[in-house]
Amino acid sequence: MARPWPEQLRFSRADKALHVAFDDGKRFAIPFETLRVESPSAEVQGHGPGEKRLVTGKENVLVTAAEPVGRYAVRLVFDDGHDSGLFTWDYLYALGESAH
Repeated sequence: MARPWPEQLRFSRADKALHVAFDDGKRFAIPFETLRVESPSAEVQGHGPGEKRLVTGKENVLVTAAEPVGRYAVRLVFDDGHDSGLFTWDYLYALGESAH
């Protein structure tokens, strides 16, 4: 079975969320706060098991840029300066599923 592939990414400042549609029909609205506190970067996740850092105070964070990384991910830039997380399509799908 093929992995779900994103068909559309739309960033909404109005509701502070990434709206993503996948080719399997699933659609998710992932809050910017969730994207920031669950960033896949080593800065947030650590370098090994049990090293995840709790990030708080990001209720009003905004995404200021999104840069494609090959055909497998997007690098998000947040207005608090964080920009080191590469969000793969699989990771975005998982975040969307867990938010519902």
